[in-house]
Parts: sequence; C-alpha cells; structure tokens
Amino acid sequence: MSEIPSNKPYLIRALHQWCTDFGFTPFIAVFVDARVEVPMEYVKNDEIVLNLSLEACHQLQLDNDWISFQARFGGVPKKIMVPVTHVLAIYARENGQGMSFPFDPSQLRDLKVVESTEEAVEKPKPGKPSLRIVK
Repeated sequence: MSEIPSNKPYLIRALHQWCTDFGFTPFIAVFVDARVEVPMEYVKNDEIVLNLSLEACHQLQLDNDWISFQARFGGVPKKIMVPVTHVLAIYARENGQGMSFPFDPSQLRDLKVVESTEEAVEKPKPGKPSLRIVK
C-alpha cells in the first residue's frame, strides 16, 4: 500500500476558502530557511507572516507542495515561494480562527547537508579574488 499524502495542503486551501467566503483576511505563518523565497528584511526569528488575501496576492497558487504568488512589500513587487512543509499556521487576521500545524525541524536535515556541501564548493581559494551571486 502506498503512503497516504499529507492532508496539510488541502486544509490550507479549505481554510483559505473559508476566510475568503466570509470576508476574513487569510494569513499564513511560515518558517523561513534557504528554501523559502520571501523578502528577508521582513523575517523575524526565522518566521514571516504573509497576507494571502486575493487583494494582496497576484497569481496565487496553493499547490500540494508549494504556495506561490506575487505581492508588494513596501511598494516593491516580489515573488514569494513557500514550501507547504514550512507553513506553521493559517488563520483569519480578524478573529485568529484557523489552524496551526505541527512542524518537525528534522525535515530540514537533508537540506542542511545539501547547503553545507554547496558552501564548501563556494568557498574562495586563499589569495584569489572571487565573486558570488547574492539573491
């Protein structure tokens, strides 16, 4: 028997729909690491809260693995990419009703191995100038 997929993306979509149907503003709390694409200046304690209302998001995609959209931060449009695994909660801003999800940092272990390997490759050699792309 194959493994049953997570119900988390379905619950996120359902609560987003519930918020939208009743005029509430859906917010998500997200754990931020190297896989999450958000404006880092808004991240506090490795977390960010994002407004998922239809007014705030353009091209919102609530897929099984990723949540993606475009939004303005300080008037500047940014592309946002969040793995569903990193969503800590979804709730209505107006009344706090919603759902939080268990978060297991051990899910990130494999990613840290990849990151440390990449860092080893990118280390500059002593005495030689080097440039690296900063996103």
